[in-house]
Amino acid sequence: MNSHPAGLFDVGGKNVVVTGGTRGIGMMIASGFAQAGARVIISSRKPQACASAEAELSEIGDVAALAADLSRAEGVEALARFVADRFDRVDVLVNNAGATWGAALDEFPRSGFDKILNLNVTSIFEVTQALLPRLRAAAAADDPARVINIGSIDGLVVSGTDNFSYGASKAAVHMLTRKLAATLASEHITVNAIAPGPFPSKMMAFLLDDPEARAQVENGVPLGRVGSPEDVAGTAIFLSSRAGAYLTGTVIPVDGGISGTR
Repeated sequence: MNSHPAGLFDVGGKNVVVTGGTRGIGMMIASGFAQAGARVIISSRKPQACASAEAELSEIGDVAALAADLSRAEGVEALARFVADRFDRVDVLVNNAGATWGAALDEFPRSGFDKILNLNVTSIFEVTQALLPRLRAAAAADDPARVINIGSIDGLVVSGTDNFSYGASKAAVHMLTRKLAATLASEHITVNAIAPGPFPSKMMAFLLDDPEARAQVENGVPLGRVGSPEDVAGTAIFLSSRAGAYLTGTVIPVDGGISGTR
């Protein structure tokens, strides 16, 4: 075993897939892996976002992008083909693609549940299912293949926003993580979730772009700040390295202490 601290967290040469990797937390994670020497494939629904992110991330590492709508079976199949063309194995799958919906309780539409549950929960299952052959090809007893699902502290604690379907979907992601972990452990594939708190992402922009609202968000975080790219990328790299090889079925809050102190 490489017990040197640098070796414990080494992900160089690993093949990594990050869905929703063109912005926000997904791009933070993809960038972290690229900088650490991994080969990375990212996906997003919008072709222009993919082209832009691929160009930016290719300056720091080996990154390819595919535009695919993972809420549709055709999009999942397209991603699986794209990955199979480039990787003989997938060492790490980061299921990050997701969306949110806000509306008052009396006006919350069915479509606000159908869309969010389909993308945030069902697509995680389907992408994992589609990439299982490549994950199995990477799996080894001393170095498991890794699946990392991006949940949310909104799936752990009740937030003050009207995101009924989002919070429910992220709680479902956490339980799906545990179920997949129990099912795949014997195949040397670990499945864990990261539950981020407030990070600078498009989903949080409506709050963080306003100085007064941002201050209010930061005041609600015990550590007094929103998350940085290093915070979430570091957690994903830990879970994907030798240091994280003995964890499966866990949900790790990366939230500055919000969920742990409520």
